[in-house]
Amino acid sequence: MSLISSSLKLSAIALGGLLLSACATPLEQDPVYIKLMEVEGRVLQVERVINNQSLLDLSQRNDALQAEIRVLRGQLEELQNSLDKQRTQSRDLYTDIDKRVQSLETAKASTPPVAEVSVPKAPQISDNEAYQSAFNLLKEFKYAEAAAVFSQFIANYSQSKLLDNAQYWLGEAHYGLKDFNLALRDFQGVISGYPESLKQPDALLKLGYTQYELKNYKEARAALQQVVKQFPESNAAKLAQLRLAKMTAEGR
Repeated sequence: MSLISSSLKLSAIALGGLLLSACATPLEQDPVYIKLMEVEGRVLQVERVINNQSLLDLSQRNDALQAEIRVLRGQLEELQNSLDKQRTQSRDLYTDIDKRVQSLETAKASTPPVAEVSVPKAPQISDNEAYQSAFNLLKEFKYAEAAAVFSQFIANYSQSKLLDNAQYWLGEAHYGLKDFNLALRDFQGVISGYPESLKQPDALLKLGYTQYELKNYKEARAALQQVVKQFPESNAAKLAQLRLAKMTAEGR
């Protein structure tokens, strides 16, 4: 705003000179001079307002900053107090734990040794839980782990009603590992060991599949035909017919 004021002042001087040289009328009564003085007064008034407003803005900003600093200092003090309390609690807790450990070590050193008694360990979980654990491994295609757990299940839960299922899925695990000789043994174990099992059709079907993988095509065909004959309404029979059709197309 000082540039505006300077320009107006220069203009006023120039106009004043012209008026003095061009007019004999008294300067205080000249309308142009009067108007110029009014403008000059307004400019000075505006400058004073602006200067006062700038000082007011600076004062307000300074007050705001001081208030913010006070708030931040208060928060810093709260955090410092909280940190000090945590350090004190941690130190007390550590001291308490150390005392307890020393007390236990002292008691242990003064206690005479007790003779250990050998107790046979029983399975810690039910047969259903152990079976499900093995089956979950099989669903995740972890065939080696599943085979190991199913084998352990058969050894630990010899009275379980799930033994025939475990025997069958053990065969499936070995089949997934392409260990067809072990798979053949497992499927045959279901057929011969559990004649009333609901897994009979599936075991007989997979026995045919396994013989096929071992290139024992005659035995494979015989097993598949037996599935169709003994369990004609089962899904295993439908799958057996598809494999027989494939073998026929292959000339086997």
